[in-house]
Amino acid sequence: MSAIPEILWEATEDQKKSSHIFHFMQWLGREKNIHVENYETLYQWSISHGEDFWRSFVEFADVFSFPTEKKVRSNWEHDFIGVKWFEGAEVNYAKAIFRNANTVQPAILYTSEQDHEIHSISWNNLYQQVSSLSYWMRSIGIQKGDRVVSVLPNIPENVVAFLAAQSLGAVWSSCSPDFGADAILQRFHQIQPRLLFATDQVVYNGKRIDKYQLIQELRSSLPCIEHTVLLWRSSIEFEALNETSWNKIMQQMGGELFFEPLAFDHPLWILYSSGTTGIPKGITHSVGGNLIEHLKVFMLHWDVHPGERFFWYSTTGWMMWNFSVASLLVGATLVLYDGSPSFPSINRLWQLAADAAIHHVGLGAAYIINCQKSHLQFSKDKFPSLRSIGSTGSPLPPDAYAWVYKNVKSSVWLISFSGGTDVCSGFVGGCILLPVAKGEIQCRLLGCDLDALDKNGQSSLDTLGEMVIKQPMPSMPVFFWGDKDNKKYRSSYFSQFSGVWSHGDFIKLTSRGSLIVSGRSDATLNRDGIRIGTAEIYGVLDKIDFIKDSLIVCIEKSDGSFYMPLFVMMNEGELLSDDKKQLITSLLRSTYSPQCHGALSTCST
Repeated sequence: MSAIPEILWEATEDQKKSSHIFHFMQWLGREKNIHVENYETLYQWSISHGEDFWRSFVEFADVFSFPTEKKVRSNWEHDFIGVKWFEGAEVNYAKAIFRNANTVQPAILYTSEQDHEIHSISWNNLYQQVSSLSYWMRSIGIQKGDRVVSVLPNIPENVVAFLAAQSLGAVWSSCSPDFGADAILQRFHQIQPRLLFATDQVVYNGKRIDKYQLIQELRSSLPCIEHTVLLWRSSIEFEALNETSWNKIMQQMGGELFFEPLAFDHPLWILYSSGTTGIPKGITHSVGGNLIEHLKVFMLHWDVHPGERFFWYSTTGWMMWNFSVASLLVGATLVLYDGSPSFPSINRLWQLAADAAIHHVGLGAAYIINCQKSHLQFSKDKFPSLRSIGSTGSPLPPDAYAWVYKNVKSSVWLISFSGGTDVCSGFVGGCILLPVAKGEIQCRLLGCDLDALDKNGQSSLDTLGEMVIKQPMPSMPVFFWGDKDNKKYRSSYFSQFSGVWSHGDFIKLTSRGSLIVSGRSDATLNRDGIRIGTAEIYGVLDKIDFIKDSLIVCIEKSDGSFYMPLFVMMNEGELLSDDKKQLITSLLRSTYSPQCHGALSTCST
């Protein structure tokens, strides 16, 4: 039994009993005669009776109807690729979002680094914009299966474009405008889009950056793009050949929206792998798979209620943009922010949380750590509406947990969330029925049969192991775009252990059901047979005030020995003196190994 760390938060009985997951458990007992007393029992049922769990949740969420006599999951004989879910069901992601339309709460709130005013878009206005764009897209021949792409910042127009594309059954994909031309072309060339949404200008860190030349380069390199919709943000607006102004389209009335009925496994959007091992892979997700996965997470694991305000800082090139848009599925108000998270100061996103009365804030772990190192501290009544703070992108160290509860809000629910672009969701995350322990993720998510395996493929409780998923999930990719015979798909997840999905994370599953992620297993440092997760080393370095960022690598020499240089980026005005090198070395040596010694270099921005 692992030692129990400090408990930092626990929901009140009223909070638990008003939660979606509590109501789901009550519903299971009442409607299905399935009685579960706690989260662990519910979780074990969700993986031992996976088809019953997903069928029950779809019915509970009332998202689509499915005959009781039909199998939920078919074509699975211990091979994840080719599994069929809810065959025969017809779905549409945009339609599921608009079923929440109301006249009480706004659909979207948005602002930017240069505009401290918070603007709102009503559900009716959102519907009208999507309708106008959808009708225009139909007029130029966009139809089910066509690829529609975007190089827009995190602004409402990007959400409108996605919803319009999805209403028609077109397949969505986006890149952030901060990507270079080569990076965007590597992604979009694979999928051959017909329609591009773009802007002539972006603003970041106080600077206006021209993007019109980038767009022209993309168009000239991608002759498959037949039409470009330009959102003009400069003072000059004109239309070149095959270009249409966003504002011109919005002046047209669209009428009633038509939502194309789509098969459960019809492609919804294409996300991309990092490209560290070659051309980024086009990870293609299904409409139905992401629809029910996102509903599950936002209802049962984040407890987001209609009218609550959900914000996650993201660019449009990160899966968290797609994930945050999913908050609209539960009737939440989506909050968007365009620009640097630290302009004009690192306090910017926290001020937005206060000004917009946000209920659920999502941040990168690195941002939280930087706030901690900047010694930010807020009054206890700064965030009266704030219910939860989400963290993802990298492991959140225990000290950062403590900083949140001491300096942000003592009664907030801190949700450390870990998953990936591969499922556009998480594998592990939050549960309002469970306590938050310092440095630990609360639970494995429902329907996710997750385990930690040692090098021999055996389950390893309370020790670090390779994170695997033992059963298919609806949100796993339907395929990689252009991947004939699924060779890349298979090699990405199924080459390490037979019959299970290896995700590439180094993780500890405790005997209490909580988890600790120690970083990527392919980034795990293995020196003389001792495996150390990079997150453990970064956890030490993050406590050192004069270090802004750091990178450690493990290089195997030809003679079999190892060299592990550490690169540090110093805060402005700081130099890496011999005394500072000695301090870093001694801290790492005392924590991990007496063999740690001064292989230190500085790197600049």
